[in-house]
Amino acid sequence: MAGSHIAIPTILKVGKGTLGNLGMYLRTNGMKNAVIYFGNGLIDMFGTMVMQSLKEEGIKVLEYRELDSIQIEDIIELAFSIDVKTQVIVGIGGGKVIDAAKYAAYLRKIPFISVPTSASSDGFSSASASLLVDGRRNSVPARMAYGIIADTDIIKSAPEKFLYSGIGDLVSKITALYDWVYEDENGYTVLNDFAMMIAKKAVNSFVRTPFESIQDDLFLRELLDSLAMSGIANEIAGSSAPTSGSEHLISHALDKMLETPQLHGIQVGVATYIMSLVQNHRYKRVNTIFTDTGFWDYVETLELKREDYERAIDLAPSIKPYRHTYLHEDKYREQAKQLLREDEVLKRILK
Repeated sequence: MAGSHIAIPTILKVGKGTLGNLGMYLRTNGMKNAVIYFGNGLIDMFGTMVMQSLKEEGIKVLEYRELDSIQIEDIIELAFSIDVKTQVIVGIGGGKVIDAAKYAAYLRKIPFISVPTSASSDGFSSASASLLVDGRRNSVPARMAYGIIADTDIIKSAPEKFLYSGIGDLVSKITALYDWVYEDENGYTVLNDFAMMIAKKAVNSFVRTPFESIQDDLFLRELLDSLAMSGIANEIAGSSAPTSGSEHLISHALDKMLETPQLHGIQVGVATYIMSLVQNHRYKRVNTIFTDTGFWDYVETLELKREDYERAIDLAPSIKPYRHTYLHEDKYREQAKQLLREDEVLKRILK
């Protein structure tokens, strides 16, 4: 029997002021020729600091630009225009630029450094990218980050809605893991115990973190560490099952249906609460963390519509027909829709 080989990040730096050390991290890993991609508007904010840090360590910047497109054709074209001397691709920004940079790195087999400027989902640590294929968001294989550099000072300065999104995406591991166990018990898949353990530890460590405010350094570090561990759990499992279950199917359905969907983790968070009630599993804990962090208060301002969630629940199984989550069964879809009408929390946050 062959053993399992999994990719994990070689560099993991989460804390205050880490972006200013980017040059040092690259140099100590023998990377002298870099391509740097920034999210929209971020060169103005962080460009000087990044270039200074690279210059001090003698890193040569072969290309340096803002990226806005996640059209798969644009990224393929970009990837094959990258200088052959490139030893590392660095993506600095939100989900879009990180997805584009990691896919380009995957196509060219070049190490990729992920520098998230917000903690809105576990995308900065996952080995897949969400790109536009024929006008629709699709998940495509990408490169596991060689390094993750998350600067808590920068993440703190991002709008608070991104933190709520990250909280929603992380707490969703509670229902995703329960779905995975359900599939295993019903003979649709085989659990990977190690991936299960890592995803479980990630979410449990986070929901038990004491905090005064979601801006606390400890809280942010726990959020980022746990999101990073989620990406690694998927890598070990060879699929997104440890971190993405029925709650993610509801969010993907909303993405397909709505003209302007909400942030991924916001939709996923609401769907996590619905599914925790359906599964009769840890719904009190989910409700507590969403209440204490202010997640529900934020969601209440968004005017989400109950009928959108009803339609998304019906559409959910068709998103991944090869899976068998709770929502792949009629009776649980009916129960979910009934809860939308009867549960007090859902009545408050949905219009």
